[in-house]
Amino acid sequence: MDADNWTYRLQRALPVSSRALLLVNRHARQGQQGLVEAIDCLKKLGFDLIEESTEHPKHLYEVILRYQHEVDLVIVGGGDGTLNAAVDALVETQLPLGILPLGTANDLARTLKIPNSLSEACKVIAYGDLRRIDLGLVNGKYFFNVASLGLSVKITQRLTKEIKRRWGIFAYAATALQVILESRPFSAEIRINGQSFRGKTVQIAVGNGRYYGGGMAVAPDATIDDQRLDLYSLEIEHWWQIIPLLPAMRNGQHIHWPSVRALQGKEIEISTRKPRPINTDGEITTYTPAHFRVISRAIAVLVPPTEIS
Repeated sequence: MDADNWTYRLQRALPVSSRALLLVNRHARQGQQGLVEAIDCLKKLGFDLIEESTEHPKHLYEVILRYQHEVDLVIVGGGDGTLNAAVDALVETQLPLGILPLGTANDLARTLKIPNSLSEACKVIAYGDLRRIDLGLVNGKYFFNVASLGLSVKITQRLTKEIKRRWGIFAYAATALQVILESRPFSAEIRINGQSFRGKTVQIAVGNGRYYGGGMAVAPDATIDDQRLDLYSLEIEHWWQIIPLLPAMRNGQHIHWPSVRALQGKEIEISTRKPRPINTDGEITTYTPAHFRVISRAIAVLVPPTEIS
């Protein structure tokens, strides 16, 4: 977005004097440093801030509910896990969301084209458009990006805060390679659109948004407001068969490979022989058997303004 569009916005999504609840995960990769910069930037843009530290993201639900009648919007600074911790309260209160991408992957910000620059992200919150987006729901837990089981869960289990803080986005690639070497297929049944599919897989991912896992695309045409879920299942027999797939996964083209099952629908059920953990937006939150569905236009998010002609 060029300077003219920021300067000459014809309409504002929010009033200049908006009161905002600012929640920053200090443990996020850029959390502590980003907090100071974000506060200064947002105040200069005219926001009246209520600042709350989020040492434990699980407390975000309670904090948002506490201030729901005192603020016009909620600003969350952190990564996808921090945003996921806030999503239930955002659905319940229907407060608009502003995003400061302070995490490692920032896949939701990438999907919504929110800049990584904090000053630019603050401008999006001040001058951007309110856009209603879909959410995924699995076993009663909302998610923005992708819910998955298999390889991604093992990657999540090994990706410690220290590794992410030290290596940033490269931590995902290095950890993924380690996990792939140890991968073993498991049996699963997928039920969607009145059909049932059984097979062995190393990973099943169900996407609501476009990006996950540090910039991989769940499908080439996936968007976060298309009112559908995109599923893919990696049905390979040997670990080395995933290596040629990796470049295609950056833009979602992997769904066209013979060893990948790709499906779309509004509701999906997945069952496995034994309960398997499910990763939602980078956090393990539930287990199979799993019931997924899309919740259309569930919340409002501030995104970069559309071009002004």
